[in-house]
Amino acid sequence: MQANQRFYSFEEDFRDPYARDRDRVLHCSSFRRLEYKTQVFLNHEGDYFRTRLTHSLEVSQIARTLSRMLELNETLAEVIALSHDLGHTPFGHVGGDELDRQLKADGRPLGFEHNFQSFRVLTKLEKRYKEFDGLNLTFATLEGVLKHSFPYKKPFLEGLDACFDLEKHPSLEAMVVDHADEIAYTSHDIDDGIKYGLIIFDDLLQDSLCLRVDEMVESEGVKRGEKLYRHRFVAGLIKLLVEDFIENSKSGAQIHREGRPIVATLDAQERLPVGFSKETATELKILKKLLLKKLYKHEKIARKMHAGKQCIKGLYKAFTEDADLLPLHQQELFEVRNKQRVIADYIAAMTDRYAMKTYHEVYGLSL
Repeated sequence: MQANQRFYSFEEDFRDPYARDRDRVLHCSSFRRLEYKTQVFLNHEGDYFRTRLTHSLEVSQIARTLSRMLELNETLAEVIALSHDLGHTPFGHVGGDELDRQLKADGRPLGFEHNFQSFRVLTKLEKRYKEFDGLNLTFATLEGVLKHSFPYKKPFLEGLDACFDLEKHPSLEAMVVDHADEIAYTSHDIDDGIKYGLIIFDDLLQDSLCLRVDEMVESEGVKRGEKLYRHRFVAGLIKLLVEDFIENSKSGAQIHREGRPIVATLDAQERLPVGFSKETATELKILKKLLLKKLYKHEKIARKMHAGKQCIKGLYKAFTEDADLLPLHQQELFEVRNKQRVIADYIAAMTDRYAMKTYHEVYGLSL
C-alpha cells in the first residue's frame, strides 16, 4: 500500500462512508468482470449457473440480512461482501492455485492468494484518482476484506501488521460476511450440482443436516421428486443456517453494541463472537466433505478445471518468455513493479472467456 493511501474521503458527500465504499466497488471494472468468472461451473457452460458476480450478490443479500437482524452495520457488511471475491482468477479456485504454483516456481515465495489479491485490487490495481492508486475506501472495509477468514495471520500479509494489526479481530460485520459466504456457496453449489445432474438428493439425504432440511420441505407439503423440491430445499437450507447463525450470535452482537472489547486469542480453536451453533457447525463441515467428494471432484468438473489450469499455466509461461505478448501498459509497469507480479495481476484480472481467447491467440489452438 502506498504511504499516501487514504482510508476514507473527507470531501462533502450525501452518502455515509460505507455507502460511498459500496458505490465505488459497484462501479469499478473488477466488479463487472466477475460476471464472466467461474464460481464452480465454467462460465460458458450455461446461463443458469452461478458466476462470481451472482455469488457476490447472494453473499451480500445474506450478509445484509444477518447484520440487520443482529443490529450491526448493514452497509459495511454489504460492501465487504461485494468486494470479497474481486481478486479471484478465471476458472475459480483452481485458477488461483495454478497461478500460486507458477509464481512460487518462478521465485516468488508469497505466491498468489485471492483474498489478498482482492485487497490489492481495492488499494493498488484499480486506478480512479490522480494522487494515489486504489478506490480510496474506508479502513473498516479494507480490513474486512483483508481479514476475510480466521485465522488472520498469514505469510503473504507480512508488512501489513503495523497498519491492520493481525492479532485482532476485524469488525463483526466482516465475520458475518465470512459466514454468509459459507451459507451462499454451500446452498447454491447444491442447487447448481442438482441442476447439472452431478449430484442427486439420494446422496445428500445421507447427511444429517440435509435430512433436517428435508423435514422442513416435507412439512410444506412438497414431496421429493417434485420439480419444486429443489428450490424449496435450497431455500430451506439457507433459512436453517441463517436462523441458526442469528440465534447463536446475539450475545456476541450485544457485547459489540455495548462497546465492550472483543479480544482475539488467535487460537485456531477459538470460538468467534458470531457464528453457528456447535451442532450446526459440525453438521455443515460434514456436508461440505460430502460435496467435496460427490460434487467438486466429479470427473466432469475435474476435466473442465484441468483445462482451466492448463490455460493459466500456458498464459503465464507465454507472458514470462515474451513480454511483447502483453499490452503496452503492463510492459510499462515492469519499471515500477516486479515482472512476475505484473503478469500474475494481468492474468488474475481476466474473465474465463478472455483467458481462453488469449490462450487460443497465443498458441494458435483451442483448449
